[in-house]
Amino acid sequence: MSDHAGAFAIAVARFYEDLAERLLAGARAAFAEHGHHEVEVFDVPGAYELPLAASYAAHAGRYAGVACLGAVIRGDTDHYEFVCQQAAAGVMRVQLDTGVPCAFGVLTCETMEQALQRSGGGKRDQGRNAAEAVVRMAALRAGVREHAIGPGARAAVFGGGEHR
Repeated sequence: MSDHAGAFAIAVARFYEDLAERLLAGARAAFAEHGHHEVEVFDVPGAYELPLAASYAAHAGRYAGVACLGAVIRGDTDHYEFVCQQAAAGVMRVQLDTGVPCAFGVLTCETMEQALQRSGGGKRDQGRNAAEAVVRMAALRAGVREHAIGPGARAAVFGGGEHR
């Protein structure tokens, strides 16, 4: 039995294909452990595009949450800073604007070695962590909806409408 009714989505940045596959494997495993075996995957070119993909999924109304996965490895220019900041801020904005949980499962590393360690290679598995965060936040959202303390609180938390 699943922890939460509803489908989940993964938006994955493919700029570093090997890392993307590792992150995706970790996320799929975590979703499956929570009873969600059918997860829709949306591929995007890089981390900068993740917020838009998350927005598409969140606005579709079909997903209880979106795990956003990818990697940004520091290079010799300031590009790293811009991509990391905008990807993180964009994913946060999507979840705050829509109420659909979106996890930031993007590796922001200095080296490929660090990225490999954090994508299921010993230190942690950021793909798994992102999926688990989305499942937990979706369950929280569902629980709050079920136990809303009144019409005003429900409207404030979930964007208008009467308490039903």
